Amino acid sequence: MSAEGTFDDVLAQLSGRRLTVLTGAGLSTDSGIPDYRGPDSPPRTPMTFQQFTSDEAFRRHYWARNHVGWRHVRRTQPNEGHRALARLEEEGVVVGIITQNVDLLHEAADSRNVIDLHGRYDRVVCLSCGTVMSRRELADLLDALNPDFAPEAVADIEIAPDADAVIEQTADFVVADCPVCGGMLKPDIVYFGENVPRPRVDAAYAMVDEGDALLVAGSSLTVQSGLRFVRHAAAAEKPIVIVNRGVTRGDRHATLTYHAGTSETLSALARLLPARLEEAQEQL
Repeated sequence: MSAEGTFDDVLAQLSGRRLTVLTGAGLSTDSGIPDYRGPDSPPRTPMTFQQFTSDEAFRRHYWARNHVGWRHVRRTQPNEGHRALARLEEEGVVVGIITQNVDLLHEAADSRNVIDLHGRYDRVVCLSCGTVMSRRELADLLDALNPDFAPEAVADIEIAPDADAVIEQTADFVVADCPVCGGMLKPDIVYFGENVPRPRVDAAYAMVDEGDALLVAGSSLTVQSGLRFVRHAAAAEKPIVIVNRGVTRGDRHATLTYHAGTSETLSALARLLPARLEEAQEQL
């Protein structure tokens, strides 16, 4: 079982170590993207891959609300937590980031070594021919097919972490097909019920192996796709620190848990850890 600690405990546990970082939706809440599973989040049932591919009504509803949601997500900016991780990477403290988020805010903050575990909101893929197109290009197609659809006029919107939004009035929305083969288009995002591509998983395992410790920031670790890296680090007897508001499914594997916000915690670590790593390296 892990021990719940203070910031000083977190600092002591991570000092002098090179870190692999696993991030979740809680990191992006300060950028205005709500968390699926935070302590104050309303219950939500995300669409599954099976629903998306088998039910035309589900698919139409998804694309209508995504057409609203992606406009919000692409306007969001990195917060202090994202920028702190980018600084820590630049200083050599962070070896890389595995993110469960699809919002690309790590890249926007200038982090370089990022694995987008669950995909990225700015691309769309055809399930038939494999054509990849930008979400902006698809937006133009959807605008042309739905000239009377006015996202800014829809009142019942709840932006969600996957560039989704909840809208009731979707019955008349027209979905775009692949412009190459006429096949089904899907966001380049790993849905519930869908597997993360194996090469991406293997690269993430290798990133965990590269670090001296694993820092989890803003994730409840509810789904196996993220939890497996905590288990992997635990099997390798690496220190594991979890910074999250509330308990997580990975707490029993952690060396230390710290119930706090990610922006303030990571910003403080970015101020203190580089010097501590430099001191440790000088002593070698």
